[in-house]
Amino acid sequence: MKPYLLQMLKELASLGAIENRVEISSLELAKQLNTSQQTGSRYLLELDKQGMIIREMGIKKQLIQITEKGEDALQDEYMQYKSIFELTDRVSFIGKVVSGMGEGRYYTAQHGYADQFKEKLGIFAFPGTLNVEIKHIDKNKLRLLKKHTGILIDSFESNNRTFGGVQCFHSKINNLAGAIVLPARSHYSNILEFISQHNLREKLKLKDDDEISIIIFLNTDM
Repeated sequence: MKPYLLQMLKELASLGAIENRVEISSLELAKQLNTSQQTGSRYLLELDKQGMIIREMGIKKQLIQITEKGEDALQDEYMQYKSIFELTDRVSFIGKVVSGMGEGRYYTAQHGYADQFKEKLGIFAFPGTLNVEIKHIDKNKLRLLKKHTGILIDSFESNNRTFGGVQCFHSKINNLAGAIVLPARSHYSNILEFISQHNLREKLKLKDDDEISIIIFLNTDM
């Protein structure tokens, strides 16, 4: 099955289209996939022709439900990812470096985080994070990753403000050791944040849009 059609199915399933008909426009789906409305409509038409979905056209939106055939395709994909995570202690991504909003520097400088990074990860974190954008098709790996229990960095209060807990996993970015930081309460973004004792951009001579390889280790006893 073509990857872009599978991703469209996944987006529909995440909206509840396996159990119920969902009301949504091709424009709204296209935005979810970061593509044009014309392309989104074409994807839906292809899924319809292949019998993966059924559609009922409305005035402005359409009612869409995933068929048994479409659900089977998703189950096949799920089993492939499930076997990957059950047979290995790591998961790999390919991503590209992007600029953040500078918030990583602020948060990693907080003693409540920095002290726990040092104690629990063995990392005296350089202020700031390396932001990496992963492909949308790999967001499903991230969903499975978040089902694993990582190294918990506890929430804390400082200056009358509460800072939320995060989960961390040891990782390697272009073979340089670090850790991925996943906020405990967040949507499934396609931007991953990494910390290291090094300034990763300088150490690895990275600039925006550079492609990098990422290995995330599920074993928390490293």
